[in-house]
Amino acid sequence: MALSLLNKVLATLLFALLSLKPTSSSHHHHHHHHHGLKSIHFTLFQHETINKTGYIIVNGVAGPGISQTTTPFGTLFAFQDPMTVTPKRSSKLVGIAEGTSITSGLDGLRSISIAKITLSLKHHKGSVSIVGGTHNIKPSDHPVVGGTGDFLFVQGYVTSSPVSLKGLTVVYKIEFHLYWPPYASQTSLS
Repeated sequence: MALSLLNKVLATLLFALLSLKPTSSSHHHHHHHHHGLKSIHFTLFQHETINKTGYIIVNGVAGPGISQTTTPFGTLFAFQDPMTVTPKRSSKLVGIAEGTSITSGLDGLRSISIAKITLSLKHHKGSVSIVGGTHNIKPSDHPVVGGTGDFLFVQGYVTSSPVSLKGLTVVYKIEFHLYWPPYASQTSLS
């Protein structure tokens, strides 16, 4: 009986998620869908500096050597990177991305990533947690698996795309596509 109820709940949530309509992206854009769903879409830039904000914790065992775009298979990497409103590191700091990745591709280009992105935006403060596969030189979508503060109950995805892979600091464009489900408290969305 409990399994049947769980299946019904999962089917309802899946239907609600599939019925979301994508909206156009902008730097910081809010939507209230006609079904009462709230969404926000914005772009930030992650700045990762080798041996300053990102470190190799365990060296991998096989594949290509360490470069700006590759790490050997099995490499464990930890980071705590600033997030700004433009690709320039000197632009306004609005968040911190902290997490880890493990190189999962023998070509050294793919990894499994886990991150908590703490944000302090004009109208929203809290964190968004993501997990998923990352390709070092191509755009990658990461599902949002949770949030805190104003992002409590948030769903959606984050797209990470390389902007600059040269030098000690690499820059990634991070596009947020966040949706609050109907059961989220209206007070947490204010």
